[in-house]
Amino acid sequence: MTHLSPLMFAGTGSDVGKTIIAAAFCRIFKQDGYSPAPFKAQNMALNSFATPEGLEIGRAQAVQAEAAGVPCHTDMNPLLLKPTTDTVCQVVLNGKSIGNQHAFDYFTSNNKANLRKEVCAAFDRLKTRYNPIVIEGAGSISEINLREVDLVNMPMAAHAGASVILVADIDRGGVFASVYGSVMLLTEDERKLVKGILINKFRGDIRLFESGIKMIEDLCKIPVIGVVPYFRDIYIEEEDSVMLHTKNQFAKEGKVNIAVVLLQHMSNFTDFNPLEQDERVHLFYTNQPKDLESADIIIVPGTKSTLHDLQILRRDGMAQAIIQAKNDGKTVLGICGGYQMLGAELSDPNGIESDIQQLPGLNLLPLRTTLEGEKITRQVRFTFHTGKINCGGYEIHNGRTEILSADAQTLNILEDGSEDGCINGKCLGTYIHGILDNAGFVDYLVQPYLAQKSVGTSFDYLKFKEEQYDKLAAHVREHVNMDLVYSMIMTTPES
Repeated sequence: MTHLSPLMFAGTGSDVGKTIIAAAFCRIFKQDGYSPAPFKAQNMALNSFATPEGLEIGRAQAVQAEAAGVPCHTDMNPLLLKPTTDTVCQVVLNGKSIGNQHAFDYFTSNNKANLRKEVCAAFDRLKTRYNPIVIEGAGSISEINLREVDLVNMPMAAHAGASVILVADIDRGGVFASVYGSVMLLTEDERKLVKGILINKFRGDIRLFESGIKMIEDLCKIPVIGVVPYFRDIYIEEEDSVMLHTKNQFAKEGKVNIAVVLLQHMSNFTDFNPLEQDERVHLFYTNQPKDLESADIIIVPGTKSTLHDLQILRRDGMAQAIIQAKNDGKTVLGICGGYQMLGAELSDPNGIESDIQQLPGLNLLPLRTTLEGEKITRQVRFTFHTGKINCGGYEIHNGRTEILSADAQTLNILEDGSEDGCINGKCLGTYIHGILDNAGFVDYLVQPYLAQKSVGTSFDYLKFKEEQYDKLAAHVREHVNMDLVYSMIMTTPES
C-alpha cells in the first residue's frame, strides 16, 4: 500500500471545526483502504475517555479513533489538561495524572522540553503502526506569544513532516482576515508547511463565494482544498460542553422527560448523547429547581470538582429539588461524581479536587465516598440490575465508595465479578460512563414511563454512530478536492 505522510488540520482559532474535520478524514482514509489514526499532542478538555489499557485520553481523540475503526491509545493524545479552576489544570501525561499545575507555571516552566520530548515520542510510536496519521492542532495556528512553548501546532507539524491544512470558520465572519492574518503571522519556514486551506461551516449558495476562493488563494499563495457547508443532520460527539446551555431547557409532552442537572464543572457530558437521539425521550439540561418538577427522570452527571459542585447545588436549591423529586416517585440516576453526591457523605481530606474537606451528600443512597488514592481509569464489561444483558462502558474517577447498608442492592456486576453502583427503588448510582450507550439499560430506565407517553422503539446508539461517521465522510468528501489532498501526502509505495 502507498505510504501517506501525516496530515495536520490546524485552525485560525478555536471552535472552527478541526476536531470534526479530522474525524471525517479518519473515516475517509479508512474507507479508502488505509489504516489511519488520530493524533493531538496536547488537548484541554474535561471530556475524557479510558483506553483498553485503562489509561486516560481526550474524548475527541477517542471519537476520531472510532471513526478510523481502531482502538484508542494514549499515543493518540499523550498530553491532556483537565481544568479544575480557571487557572489550574490537572496534567495527564501518557494516560496518567502527574498532578495539578497553575496555567502560568505550565506554560513558563522548564519542564516544557521534557513534555515536548514525550509528545514527539508518542507520535513517533504511532506512525510506526498506522498510515496515515491525522493530526489535530489546537486553538489558533498563530498564537505568536506562545510560539516558543507550543507543543501542538507548527512545531509538531515540523517534527512530523506533516502537510498542514488551515481550517477557517466562515460562519463567524471575518474569514479573509482570519486566514490571511493567520498565514502572515507564521514564520517563513512555518508557511512552507501549510499546503492547503479549508473553509468550514459555509451557509448559502457556494457560487457567491467562488470569487472569494480565488481572492484567498491569490493573497495567501495557498490552494483552497474545499468549502464545507454547515450541517445540522449529522451527529458527531462534541468536544466541549459550551453548547449545552443552548440545548433544550424545558420538558415536552408525550415524551419521557429526562433532565440533566447542569453542574459548573460538568464532565463527560457525551454520556447523554444517546438520549438526545432516542425518539421516546426528550432530554433537557437545567440548573433551575422548578424545572425538575416536569421531569420523569433526573440525572446528576459527572464533575471534575464534586464537592464544589455539590456545595453549589445546595446553595441554589437544586439539592433539595432532587431530593423532593425522588420522594415524589421520580427516577434519579447519578453517574460518577453524581453517584458520589447521592450518598450520605463525601470527603476530600487531601484536597485532591478542592479545598472543601467534607460535605453531607443528598442521602438518597446508603454510601460514603472518600476522594483518595490513584485515579481509576478502565474500560469495563458488565451486566446491570436485571442480570440479563451484557453491557460496556468505562470508568474515570477518584474516590473509594463504601456501601453503608448490608441490605443495599448492587446496580452492576462487572465481568471480573466485582460490583459497581447501588440501587434503592428508583434511585440509582454508578461509576460507569457510557452506561447509556447500552440500549438495554436505557430500556430499563424509561420502561416505567412508556405507558403514559408516545411509544417509540429501542435505540441502537452504536449502529447510529457508525452511520453518522459515514454521513460525515460523505459530506466532507463531496466538498473537498480529495485528489489534491492525496497529492499533498502521497509518498512512495512500500516494498
